[in-house]
Formats: sequence, structure tokens, C-alpha cells
Amino acid sequence: MSEENILIIAVKKQEQNQERFESSLDELISLSKTAGGTVKKVITQNRNRIHPATYIGEGKIEEIKEEIEQLDIDLVISNDELSAGQLRNLTDHFEVRLVDRSQLILDIFAQRAHTKEGKLQVELAQLEYLLPRLYGQGVAMSRLGAGIGTRGPGETKLETDQRHIRQRIFDIKRRLNMVVKQRDQYRKRRKTNDVFQIAIVGYTNAGKSTLFNRLTKGDSLEEDQLFATLDPLTRKIQLPSGFQTLITDTVGFLQELPTALIASFRSTLEEVTEADFLLHIVDSSHMDREQHQDTVIKLLEDLGAHTLPMLTVYNKKDLLKEDLIPINHPYIYISAYEQDDIEQLLKKIESILQEDWESYSLRLNPDQGKTLHRLMRETIVSEKYFNEDTNEYIVKGYIRSDHPLQSLLKEY
Repeated sequence: MSEENILIIAVKKQEQNQERFESSLDELISLSKTAGGTVKKVITQNRNRIHPATYIGEGKIEEIKEEIEQLDIDLVISNDELSAGQLRNLTDHFEVRLVDRSQLILDIFAQRAHTKEGKLQVELAQLEYLLPRLYGQGVAMSRLGAGIGTRGPGETKLETDQRHIRQRIFDIKRRLNMVVKQRDQYRKRRKTNDVFQIAIVGYTNAGKSTLFNRLTKGDSLEEDQLFATLDPLTRKIQLPSGFQTLITDTVGFLQELPTALIASFRSTLEEVTEADFLLHIVDSSHMDREQHQDTVIKLLEDLGAHTLPMLTVYNKKDLLKEDLIPINHPYIYISAYEQDDIEQLLKKIESILQEDWESYSLRLNPDQGKTLHRLMRETIVSEKYFNEDTNEYIVKGYIRSDHPLQSLLKEY
């Protein structure tokens, strides 16, 4: 399919910071590219407040109509979320398809969801977003071809009545509840087996999937695009001491995520709240890295996961053009492509855990091989040797305060 020509419109409100405004526009251009379009022009307007009926002023509307004609524009994208009335009025003026930032993000999610659950969540978010705006979509939907903003349920002629959509929303929620229950059972089983869990979090395109693949020798999707990963993947890794842990790659965070999307992706993001340790990946070469870090921390707070132990990983150090002052501690600088850096990262994770955990020292008889094996896998063993004089193993290491093996250690 040939790329669509896109024109972006944006209102800068008086109280808005100029840098923040430009950063949101850069992000919208990246999102448009990810969705498969080419941004031909960006038109902005400074206003005290957004126009309630048309988002932008009348003079600008005329200017935009001329640009649509001259640049052969297929699609107009608004930087802010539009109301049903604004959508309808602007579509009438422009006579081309119009979507807002939220619809664009939902469209990318529709392209990227691969699992049954991911697809259901995206469809739910799209339907919940479209329901109050159905009236505004009437004309556009009746002449739908294909293209950005029409994937997912948009393809099913959405001028069907609201009752049909409400019924579909109800069905999807019911099916998702079943999926969530299954996921909970799976999580409980993992907890019962008491496997330590690390979750990789970070702003979209920070390099999470690249790092995940380097750590697990896996092949999850790595692309220089926003939202390359949607469905969380979990694999097993081993730290230098032999300690085994599960690691999960999660969906990228983004500022101003559509509310419908945050709600429907709750269960995907809940993987984060179940983790014992977080790796927060930051693209250290990005000019907005501080803003990105704040967005991730804020979303973690919303999820109730901000109190989990966390290591900030400043990735892409090979692309850094200036000295970087880290704002989060503890931290480490790496390039996910450097094997030495990956090894340093694993050692750093262990050293942080050692500070948090309790130390132990244990003597084991030669016939207690099973216990020794468990200690090697489930705790961080710092020293292990066989004392021939006393005919026993001496094991020293670090263990979580709530680990089931704690009761065993108390017996010795």
C-alpha cells in the first residue's frame, strides 16, 4: 500500500511550554511514520484556548484547505484529542479523512497486536473511543476505503447503530475477563513456584526489545519504531552467580496515551506490578530523555508499581554526544549491542539485590544436594566450597526475606 500524505495540525496554548509542544509534535511525526504515512506539512496556531467547535480558528481552516489541495493530502492528524463536534466540523471543512492523536495511536496498536488478547484490547479501546464520536464519524465512515485510522473495527462500517457497538464492547469485556483470570492463574502458579521476576519498562523506542533479546538470546520484534512490542514476552535468564529469574518485555510507555487505551491495556501492564524488580530503560541519546523518564515514573505510580526496586539503564550510550547527568539512582550506562555492557548490567542487578536481601551462611551434608541445587538457582551464592575436614559444603550468599527457603535456613 502506498504511503499516505499527511498534514498535521496543532494548537499551542499560552501556558504550554515551547519545548514540550515541539517534543509532542516530533512524537506525532514519528507516530505518523510508524503508521505508514509521510508528513508533508505541520501547521500550528497559538491560541489562548482551543476553539470549542473547530479546534483551530477560521482563518487557519482556510489556510489548511489550500495546503490540502496543493500537497495532495490524504489525511489530516490533530495533535490533540478532538470532540465529536470538532471532528465533524473539521471533516466538513477539509473534505478529507481526519483523525486525532489518540486514533492514530489506536491504529498503530491495531497493526501491532498479534495475540488474541492484544487484538481484543485494541478493539475494545477503539470502540470505546469511537462510541461518543460516532455521530462525528458518520460521513467519513460511510465513504471509508482503507488507510490510517481505519484499521481494526473501523473496517466494519461503523455507521451501524450504537446498540450494536455497546453489545460488542460488552462481549469483548467478558472475553477479556476470562483471559485476565487465566493470566492471574498463570501468575499465581509462577508465584507459587516462587520464581523471581524482572520487568523491563521504559518509554517507547528506548531499546527495551533489543536489550530483552540480548539478555535472553531471543528474537522478539526489534524495530526503530514506536510500539514495536505490544504483547508481553517472558523468558528465563541466569545471572552471573547462577541465580535464575524470569524477565518480561512490556509495551512502551508514551505521554498522553489515550485514556481508553490505558484502561484496556491494564492487564498487559499488570505484568509490571507483579514483578519483583524493574529495569527502566532510557534512550540516553534522546533530547527529551528527562520528560520520557518522568512519563514512565508517573505511569508506574498510576499502576502502583513505583515502590518496586528499580535500576535505571541509560541505553544507547554509543549515540551520546554530551555528558549525561543521571536523574535516577541506581543507574548504569550501556549500549545494548555491547556484550561487555550486558555482562556489567547483570552484575549490577545482582549487586543491587545483594544490598536488599539478607545474607546467609550454611553448612550442608554431602547428601543434601537437592538443597544445594535450589540455593544455587534461587538465591545469590557468593561463595561455595567443600570442607574435607568436616565433610560438608559451606555455602554463603543472599536471599529474599520472603523466600520459602528462609524457613529451611532457620533450621541450621
